[in-house]
Amino acid sequence: MIQPMTISNFAKLLPKICGKDTSFDPLGWTRENMLWGHSAVVSLLAQSLFQGEILYVPLEGTKFASMKFHFWNSFPSGWQKDFTRVQFGKEYPTDLEIKTASSLMFKDKNTQRRFKLLQERFEEECKKIGQ
Repeated sequence: MIQPMTISNFAKLLPKICGKDTSFDPLGWTRENMLWGHSAVVSLLAQSLFQGEILYVPLEGTKFASMKFHFWNSFPSGWQKDFTRVQFGKEYPTDLEIKTASSLMFKDKNTQRRFKLLQERFEEECKKIGQ
């Protein structure tokens, strides 16, 4: 019997499907930090599954400025989940102005390529585990 995908199960699958080739910053990606550079594509995938909005903060002026933005999800219930928070370790950027992302932010070809690859891997993993 196929079980519906839960937010918890989705989060557990991410390290299996996020790779160097799906990271915004492949040079910074490591096996020890598999979610590095994945906030945009992971948030898009989560939104496609669970609906809601994508929130973000500009990272200008932070240690992570080269990443430009950090994204996470706000679900219809109002609950928020940052699936890639661990990529920052103990240096999670705080006190930044939170904004709602527009779909236009994700129109560049590199983000679309990375999202498509991540989505394909997600679907493959779901087949393996019967979801």
